[in-house]
Amino acid sequence: MTKLNDLFEQQGQSPWIDNLKRGYLTSGQLADLVGQGIRGVTSNPTIFQKAMADSADYDDQFNSLVEKERKSVEHAYWDMVADDISDALAVLRPVYDSSEGRDGFVSLEVAPSLAPDTQGTIQAARNLHERVAEPNLFVKIPATEPGIPAIEQMIAEGRNINVTLIFSLERYDAVIEAYLSGLESFEGDLSRVTSVASFFVSRVDTEVDRRLEAIGTEEALALRGKAAVAQAKMAYQLFLERFSGARWEALEQKGARVQRPLWASTSTKNPEYDDLLYINSLIGDNSVNTMPDKTIDAFLDHGVVERTIDKDVEGAQAVLDGLAEAGVDMSDVSRQIEDEGVAAFAKSFDELIQVLNDKADELTQ
Repeated sequence: MTKLNDLFEQQGQSPWIDNLKRGYLTSGQLADLVGQGIRGVTSNPTIFQKAMADSADYDDQFNSLVEKERKSVEHAYWDMVADDISDALAVLRPVYDSSEGRDGFVSLEVAPSLAPDTQGTIQAARNLHERVAEPNLFVKIPATEPGIPAIEQMIAEGRNINVTLIFSLERYDAVIEAYLSGLESFEGDLSRVTSVASFFVSRVDTEVDRRLEAIGTEEALALRGKAAVAQAKMAYQLFLERFSGARWEALEQKGARVQRPLWASTSTKNPEYDDLLYINSLIGDNSVNTMPDKTIDAFLDHGVVERTIDKDVEGAQAVLDGLAEAGVDMSDVSRQIEDEGVAAFAKSFDELIQVLNDKADELTQ
C-alpha cells in the first residue's frame, strides 16, 4: 500500500496522473502506477505535443499512416492518439470494473480550435465517443461559454464528460447546472453517466500573484499564494451545496452520480511555495486530484494523507474578500487565464501538427 492507495481508501479522493505517452504503455510504467494507486489518466493537447515531438516512439506508426495509408497529417495524429488512449483504457479497465464506474477513466480532449464552437464541439465529442467506444473514456470539453451547452447536450445523450479549464466559481456553477440539466433530460440509465469538473488551480495563483505584486501594498503581498487554494475550497462548498436538496435527491433516487470536482494544474509553479501545496491542501472525499509525474513522486515521498478540503472555510472566504478589497477582480482573472489556457492548448496542437508536417515532408524527399 502506498500513500496514493491511502488517499482513496482513507479519504475518498482519487489520485489520477496528468500525463500520457506511448512509452508509459510499452514499458509497463502506466500499469506500475496503477499498481501504486493511480486510478485514472488525463491528457491534453500539450501532453500529446510533448509526447510526439520529443520522442521517436511514434515514428514507425506515423510513417506507415502517412506513407503507406496516405492519410493526412491530422488524421494520422488522431489515429496515434486513439491508439494510445485505447491502450491506456485497457490498463485502467480493471479499476473501472472494480469501482463500478467510479474511476478507471482516461480523458481525451476535443480539438482546441473548437473552444468557441458549440455545435462543432458536440459533433467532435460524439465522434470521439463513437470512435473509442469504451465505457471508461472521458471526452474533455472546455468550460468556455460556448462549451457549456455542449456539455449539457453530451450529458443528455448519456456520454461521459470531463469538463476542463474551469477557473472561477461562477463558471463552475454553470458547469454543475449543465450537468444537472443534462441528467434531467437523459432518458436512459442515469447510473451509467459519469462526469468530473476540472477546476484548475496553480494558474490562478500565478496570475493573482502577478497582480498582487503590481499593487505592492503590504496587505496585497500578504495574500500571495493563497488565492488558488481558497477558491478551490469554496468550489468544494459549492459542490456540496449543489449536490444536495430536493432536485439532486430526485436524480440520485434514479441512480445519478455526483459530478466530482477534479483539481487540475496541481504542480507548484512558484519554487517559493510548498511542492505539494495543491495536493495536501485539497484532500476530501468525492473528489479527484490529477498530478503530473513529479508531483506524484513528491506525494509518495512526503505527502500527508489528511482531510483538508473543508478546513478553515471561513479563512478561505476571507482570502477572497481580501483579494477584492486589494483590488484583484477574480472574474477578470478567470477570463484572462481561460483565454490563455485555450490559446496554450491551441498553440501546442498547431506546433505538433507542424512537427508532423515536417516529418511527412522528410518522407517524400
